[in-house]
Amino acid sequence: MGALNDNVFKTALLTILTFDALNWTTMDVGVLNNLIPGLFILPFLLFSASAGQIADKVEKGKLARAVKLLEIFIMSVAALGWFSHQLWLLIVAVAGMGLHSTLFGPVKYAYLPQHLKNDELVGGNGIIEMGTFVGILLGEIIGAVLVVHKPWGIHLVALGTIGIAILGCAVSWKIPRSPAPAPNLVMNWNPFTETVRNIRFSSRNRTVFLSLLGNSWFWFYGAIVLAQFPQYAKEYLHGDHSVFVLLLAVFSVGIGAGSLLCERLSGHKVEIGLVPFGAIGLSLFGIDLYLSSVQYVNTSSVDLFQFVQQTGSWRILFDIVCIGIFGGLYIVPLFALIQTRCDPEHMSRTIAGMNILNSLFMVVAALSAMVMLKSGLSIPQIFLVTACLNGLVAIYIFSLVPEFLMRFLVWLLIHTIHRVRGIDISRIPETGAAVLVCNHVSYLDALVIAACAPRPIRFVMDHRIFNIPVFSWIFKTGKAIPIASAKEDPWIMEHAFVDIAKALHDGDLVCIFPEGRLTQNGELNTFKNGIQKIIERTPVPVIPMALRGLWGSIYSRGSDNPFKRTFRRGLFSKLELIVGEPIPSELATPEFLQEKVQALRGQWQ
Repeated sequence: MGALNDNVFKTALLTILTFDALNWTTMDVGVLNNLIPGLFILPFLLFSASAGQIADKVEKGKLARAVKLLEIFIMSVAALGWFSHQLWLLIVAVAGMGLHSTLFGPVKYAYLPQHLKNDELVGGNGIIEMGTFVGILLGEIIGAVLVVHKPWGIHLVALGTIGIAILGCAVSWKIPRSPAPAPNLVMNWNPFTETVRNIRFSSRNRTVFLSLLGNSWFWFYGAIVLAQFPQYAKEYLHGDHSVFVLLLAVFSVGIGAGSLLCERLSGHKVEIGLVPFGAIGLSLFGIDLYLSSVQYVNTSSVDLFQFVQQTGSWRILFDIVCIGIFGGLYIVPLFALIQTRCDPEHMSRTIAGMNILNSLFMVVAALSAMVMLKSGLSIPQIFLVTACLNGLVAIYIFSLVPEFLMRFLVWLLIHTIHRVRGIDISRIPETGAAVLVCNHVSYLDALVIAACAPRPIRFVMDHRIFNIPVFSWIFKTGKAIPIASAKEDPWIMEHAFVDIAKALHDGDLVCIFPEGRLTQNGELNTFKNGIQKIIERTPVPVIPMALRGLWGSIYSRGSDNPFKRTFRRGLFSKLELIVGEPIPSELATPEFLQEKVQALRGQWQ
C-alpha cells in the first residue's frame, strides 16, 4: 500500500506538471521533473540512520502503525495542496512520503526474520519484492490515468491517496507483536555519524557488507534502465504513453515472477547460489536488449497494439521481462542472506544502512546516465554499457566472496546432472553447533549435502580429496577441513581436530565421513573412532545422515570402468539425502552411528 500510494501521488504530480504546468507554476518543468524524485530520495540519505535505530529500539507492530498514521497525515497535506492549488504543499508532501518510506523500510525487512523460519525467508522476501513492484506499476498507471480525468481528476487523486493510506493503516493493525531487539539502545540523532557507524559496523561482516553493496548495485542497474524507458519508448520504439506503460508492466511482471520463482529454485532455503545466476541473466539480457533495439526498424508512431505487431517487438519485451526475472533471482536471496547473517540486534540499522547505500547508488546512476547521454551514447548503448558493467561488478564481488560462486556451482550441479531430494532436512538445526555424519559414496558427497543443508557446513575430508584440482578451490572456499590418518601425517590430523573444535565452539555445523574413505562396493565401511575424539573435546548433538543414489556414478570409486558405469546408469539420476534424529553425544559411538546410517540408507546405494 505504501509503494502504491507513493507512485499514485508522484506520478499524478509529475503528469499534471508536464501537461498542465501553467496552471500550477512558472518554474521550468524539466527542473521540477528532476527535483521531485530527488526530494523523495533525500530523506533516505538524511534519516535512514535514525530510522534504523528507531526500528531496533521500538516494537515493530506499534512503529508500523505509527508510520501508517503519518502517511494519512501526509496525504491530507497533499489533498490540501491539490484543492488549494498550492504547489509548495505538494512538494512538502513528496518529501513527507520519502520520510514515510525511510521509516518503514527497516521495519518491514527486519520484521520478517522475527516471524518467518529460515526456510520461509526467501518466499517472504519474494512476496515483499513482488508486491512492491506491482504496487509501483499500479501506482504509476493509476496516478497517470486519474489526474487527467476531467473535471474530477485532482479530486480523485487527493481522496484516493487518503483512502489508500487509510487502507494501509487498517492492514497494519493486523501485524502481530514484534519485540524490539535492542530496547535499551541509546539514540544517536546525528545522521552523519550514525550513518558512518552503521556502515562501519556492517563492514565487519564481509559477506553481509558485500551483499549490501550487491543489493545497492541492483538499484543502480535498475535506476539506469527504468529511467530510460520514457525516452526509449518515445524515440526508439516510436510509441505513445501506452508503450511506455507496457515496458513498465512487463518489467514489473518479470520482477514479481523472479521473486516468487526464488522460493521454488532455492528449495525453500536461503540459496545464495541464485545470486550469480541472476547476475548472469542481467548481463546477458541487457546485452540482448541492446541488440534487439538496434534491429528494431519501425519509424512510424504506434500505440500499444500496433507496437506488438512490429517486427522485433516481442524480442524487446522478452528481454525486458527476463531482466526483471533475473533481477528478482538476484535481489531476493541477497535480502534473505542479509537477514540471516547480520547481528539480530543490529538488523534494522543494517537495513537502514542499505537504504542509504541504495540512495547513493541511485543518485550515482542518474549522474552516470546524464554523463553517458552527454557523451553521445544512445539509449540502447546505455543498456549495453550498464549490462557490461554489471558483469564486471559481479566478477569483482564474487571474487571477494567466493561463497556465492561456489553455491552457484553446487546449485547448478544438482539442478542439471542430478535431481536431489532432501528428506527430513528440517532435523538439521538452523542455529547452534552439531556434528553431521554420513556415508561416503562419491567425490560429490560434500557438494550434495551442502546443496540440501539450510546453512553453511564445515566439511572434514581426506586431504587427498581436498587437494583434487578444481574441486580443491570449491572445498577451500567452503572452509572444508582436510584431515589425514596418524600414519600418513600426524600434524595434519591434529590440526584438523583443533579446527573442528574451534568450529563447533563458534556454533558451526561440522560434517564428517566416519568411514574415512570412499566405498568401493557401495556398502558402508567400518566407522572409525574420529567421531569419538571430536565429541569428547566438544560434546554436541550428532546427526546421522545417508546419501542414496550416488553409487555407480562417474564420481564414485569401483573396480570397473567409471565411464561404462555412468552410461549404464544414465547421465541424469535421482539422489536422496535422508536426515535422522539428533543423537546425544554420550550415545554417539561409532558402532551405533553406523547402525543408524545403515538403517537410513536401506538397500538403495
